[in-house]
Amino acid sequence: MTQPTETDINAYISTAGAAAWDVPGLPDNTPHRPIKTVGIIGAGTMGGGIAMNFATAGISVKIVETTQEALDRGLKVVRGNYQRSSDKGRFPQEEVEARMGRFDGRLAIADLADCDLVIEAVFENMELKRKIFTELDAVMKPGAILATNTSALDINEIASMTKRPKDVIGLHFFSPANVMKLLEIVRAKHTADDVVATCMSLAKDINKVAALVGVCPGFVGNRILFARQIQANKLVYQGVMPWDVDAALNAFGFKMGPFQMSDLAGLDIGWSKGATTDNPIRDALCELDRRGQKTKAGFYDYDEARRPVPSDVTAGIIRDITKAEPSTMSANEIVESCIYPMINEAVKILEENKAQRPSDIDVVWLNGYGWPADKGGPMFYGDMVGAQAVLDRMEKLGAEDAAFAPADTLRKLAASGGKFTEINTGGLKV
Repeated sequence: MTQPTETDINAYISTAGAAAWDVPGLPDNTPHRPIKTVGIIGAGTMGGGIAMNFATAGISVKIVETTQEALDRGLKVVRGNYQRSSDKGRFPQEEVEARMGRFDGRLAIADLADCDLVIEAVFENMELKRKIFTELDAVMKPGAILATNTSALDINEIASMTKRPKDVIGLHFFSPANVMKLLEIVRAKHTADDVVATCMSLAKDINKVAALVGVCPGFVGNRILFARQIQANKLVYQGVMPWDVDAALNAFGFKMGPFQMSDLAGLDIGWSKGATTDNPIRDALCELDRRGQKTKAGFYDYDEARRPVPSDVTAGIIRDITKAEPSTMSANEIVESCIYPMINEAVKILEENKAQRPSDIDVVWLNGYGWPADKGGPMFYGDMVGAQAVLDRMEKLGAEDAAFAPADTLRKLAASGGKFTEINTGGLKV
C-alpha cells in the first residue's frame, strides 16, 4: 500500500474541494435567479434543519406544515437549536430573535406562491412527492425554482409532474441539515443552466460544500452507501457479528459503522408492525421493539448515556435466522468487503456519467458521510491500495452476487496500473 504524506492528502482534499465548484459547460456569465424568499415544505427534522441554513444566512423563510401542532413543534425545535448555540457563546441572544424573525409559518402550499425557491422536504414517498409537485406547478410564480430534498428517488419522474421541468432540481441536504456541510445538487434531465448556476452559488451563500451530480438511485453518496450496507448485511449472514463489522470500520476511521448508523437512524424506517421485508433480522428486532437508540435497543443495547453495548438478544436472533457458524474473519477482510465495493460502485457512477469527476465523489464522502480525512475519499483510497487489490476482492464478491461484478474501468485500471483519481469518462451527462 502506497502511503501518501499528510501534506499530500491535505493538498488533494483542498484541490478536490475547489474543483467541485467548477461545472464544465456552464459559462461563468450564466445569469442567476434572485433568491430573496425560500419556501420549505415540511417542518420536521430535515425541513427545519434546511430552513435554518437560509435564516442563518439572512434569507426569509416560509415553512409549511399540515397542522398547526406540527408547525409549532418544528419551529420550537429550530428555536431550541439556535438557543443552544447562543448559550454556548456562538452568537448573542439578539441573533436568536433575528433568525427566528425570518421564519413565517404557514399551513398551505399555496402560501408559498411568491417564493423564489421552494424545497420539498417530506418523507421518501414518490406518490406524495408527485402530488406536491403537481400542486407546486399550479401555484408557484413563473421562474421559481422547484427543488426536492429526496435522497434517492427519481427526480426526472418528480419533474414530469410539472409543466416546467427546467425549473426542477434536487437539493439533497444531509442530516442534521443545519450542521452537515455537504449539499448534493442533483441535475435532472431538463434542469436549466441558470437553475444549476443559481443553486451552486446559493450553496456558498448558506455555507455548504456543493457537489453537482446526476440522477440515479441514491445519486452519488447514498448509492455508494447502499453498496456498503448490502455487503455489511451479507457479512452478518456469514457469521460476522454487527459489532465486529462496526469495530473494523471504526478502526478504519469511521466514527460510526453501518449498524451503529442504523441504530441511530432508527431500524423502523420503512417498517411497520407485522411486516416481512427483505431484512428479517431487522424485522425481528423491530417486533421486539428494538428499534435503535430511541428505544435504547436495536442491534446494540444502550445505557442511559446511549453508549452501545453488544447484545446477547441480537446475537441470538442472528444465529436463529442465519444458521451461520461464528466467523473468524479478520478486521482487514471486513474492511475490504465493505470498502472495496464502495470504490467499485463509484467507478460505475463515473462510467454512467453521474458525477463530474472522481474527486467530486471524494468531496461527497468527506463532507457528507464522515469518510476519514487521512484516507482522502474512496477514489483517493483506491489509489492507496491499488486497483489490482480492489479487483481481486470484487472478483470474489461479484462471483457471489452479479450486482457487485467488477466495473469495466476497474479491470482496465488494474491492467494498466492506472489511478482511480485520474478516471475521465467525460463528466456529468443527463
